[in-house]
Amino acid sequence: MRANLYATAASFRSSAMWAAIDGRRFGDARNHWREASQLAEPSGDQAIKFRIWSHAGTMFRHMGRPTEAAAANDVARSLGLAHRDPLFASLGLARHAAIHAAAYDKAAARRSFDQAENAMGRVALGKVRPVSMTAFYDRAELDSLALSPYLSLGDWATAEAHGHRCLAGLRPHMYRSRAIATARLARAQLEQREVAAAVATALQVPADPAASHPRVVGLLDAFGRRFAEISPQGPHAGLWAEFSTTWQETR
Repeated sequence: MRANLYATAASFRSSAMWAAIDGRRFGDARNHWREASQLAEPSGDQAIKFRIWSHAGTMFRHMGRPTEAAAANDVARSLGLAHRDPLFASLGLARHAAIHAAAYDKAAARRSFDQAENAMGRVALGKVRPVSMTAFYDRAELDSLALSPYLSLGDWATAEAHGHRCLAGLRPHMYRSRAIATARLARAQLEQREVAAAVATALQVPADPAASHPRVVGLLDAFGRRFAEISPQGPHAGLWAEFSTTWQETR
């Protein structure tokens, strides 16, 4: 019973940590990480430990500190659970690919992602796992995670392919994930000078997530800046300007 209480408390702190990371409140995220990791230790729950340290890896990656990101993610990947269950192994490897990409190590990023895909192919269906894992991580989320490193590496065609696969497989209720993947897909298309397709894709990002979620706003802001550089006077400039004005007004 005592271990379960610690695990529950650690889980709440981990959720708060992820919300802070998602909102780019990294000072808050680090405070939640410290508390969560301290609570997780006496719980003995490897799933929550994996979650906390994997989140820490993502936090440091978004902070631009890939060395610390890799060290934190290595803690998650070193747990026995990640060796026993290919689903956990796959998530750890996919996030490591993003960390390698942030450090501009192309070979390591591709290698880690290939390993993540291989691990996903070994996942046993029907196995009982924590809801914190099964609620979001599947083939579509793996493709979503691939978008970030391949965009960082400038491999626009591969990023686009993963974007299409992600959107085709996402579960209907995953609105935020769909908005993020759609914005990233639009960027991959734009960088390949597929301007019409890129604008059409960007216009599919729902107005509400674009207005309320920092990651989506940031992605669309970056898209707009690159659009202004690539096609400032093109035939789609007016359409993008109208859409951009609309979602900016809702922020």
